[in-house]
Amino acid sequence: MDRDLILANLNAHAVLQNLEDLVALDPQSNQAARDWDMSIQFLVRKGPKAYISFRDGRCRVGKGTFPRPDIVLSFTSPAHFNRMFEGKANPIPLKGFTKLGFLSGEFEALTERMEHFLRPTDELLEDEEYRRLNTIFTMNTAAFAVPELAALEPDCNHVAAGLSDGIVLMKILPDGPAVNLDVDGGGLDAQKDDVARPAAAMYIQGFDAANRFFNQKTDPFTAIVSGEVSIRGRIPMLDAVSLILDRVPAYLS
Repeated sequence: MDRDLILANLNAHAVLQNLEDLVALDPQSNQAARDWDMSIQFLVRKGPKAYISFRDGRCRVGKGTFPRPDIVLSFTSPAHFNRMFEGKANPIPLKGFTKLGFLSGEFEALTERMEHFLRPTDELLEDEEYRRLNTIFTMNTAAFAVPELAALEPDCNHVAAGLSDGIVLMKILPDGPAVNLDVDGGGLDAQKDDVARPAAAMYIQGFDAANRFFNQKTDPFTAIVSGEVSIRGRIPMLDAVSLILDRVPAYLS
């Protein structure tokens, strides 16, 4: 098992996607990015490929390559990519040398704002709006981490192999947000969306309960017994997903 490779995929595909919601939901970030027209490509040797695109006041993060990106950043290894997230290394620019000021200025400020919401303290969580955004980002990170762990970590791969086809939904009541995991032919795909008829579902009673649940301040058994979390549908699918979710803090904490 290559821990650096797993962490690089989590950083690329589970952490960076929070920029979409940061720009959409945080007024400060929305104001900062409203006029940006910029795309950034990340290329990791023997590791993930991901891109970020800013346009018309919106941010889009995706896997693979972006057509004609404005900036291309290369990394010699997954470990090199992970060190960038720790603030201990710089990427190798392959394209967009005249735009490096944007990376070290406006874009870095945006990623620091994202980290602010992903690293809560008890004091920060006292603020209702901070707690709401932290809950959304933490839930989304967990959901998007599941396909990466299922594909790359042997124990999680073994668990995922036993999943039957169908959609697993996690939703904060009453009106969302929601994320789902689509299991199809052994593959897993995470999406930020509600579904009408999931094969299995986990419903969480409001943002406060969801924040405690996704920040591991309550365990699933206690949350279910207390009524903060209710489960429906194919329970073995939820059990399997929960086992994979339990591995997320081992990499992202």
